[in-house]
Amino acid sequence: MFDENFQKNYSMTTVHKAIQLLRVFTRDEKKLSLTELHKKTGIGKSSLQRLLSTLVHERFLMKDEATKLYSLGIELFFLGNLVEKNDAFLSVAIPVMEKLNQSTKENISISLMDQNERRCIHNLASHHELSALTYIGNTSPLYAGASAKVLLAFQSDDFIRKYLNETEFKRITDSTITSADDLIEDLGKIRKRGYAISYGERVKGAISISAPISNRFKEVFADLTITFPSVREEEYNLEKFTEDLLDGTAEIERNMKS
Repeated sequence: MFDENFQKNYSMTTVHKAIQLLRVFTRDEKKLSLTELHKKTGIGKSSLQRLLSTLVHERFLMKDEATKLYSLGIELFFLGNLVEKNDAFLSVAIPVMEKLNQSTKENISISLMDQNERRCIHNLASHHELSALTYIGNTSPLYAGASAKVLLAFQSDDFIRKYLNETEFKRITDSTITSADDLIEDLGKIRKRGYAISYGERVKGAISISAPISNRFKEVFADLTITFPSVREEEYNLEKFTEDLLDGTAEIERNMKS
């Protein structure tokens, strides 16, 4: 049973702030202070302290009493494992990812569209010491990189127009598309050939090949991606990589229907 204070303060805004707070932590910033969390979220310190206390109590966050630093808690680990083990989509996709990972020896990831971003939900690392890493939870704007653009390309024209009208393009690398006209042209090419390929648009020196995954209503909701450093490009047959990738997405779609 929730206590009286929790019932009094509970609102959708509070839930939104709690989620915003959890998303601030990254692989590079695993531990953050109250002051750092305040700066990153803009949440008032009084409200922030109540949120932190609740999340620590529920084990979504941990607090080091010696350093006063916060980090993600064990409950998220358990929930993450629960999602991975029971999500029907991942249970179908992961075996295909494993086959691609073994045949290419390169980084294989699967991503979904999360509002106006691409979000990685599963990743298998390259077998090489030099690799182009993708992390679970990693996000990118829909105009940057093969994985993001292949999701955007197969949305409705109305969705794309709205996205372009609302998006401020920011250069991530020298190869990032920062023009709406250039992006529209690129999306047309992706639709025509059925996959996307990018060269260092989001991570300098990385090449990505990405293919869309559709649900039973023929709606693209995810993608499968091979990512590798450009220094190994001459070693590979990119047409073969692309064929294997498209075979993989077709297998995922077939198995989702069975």
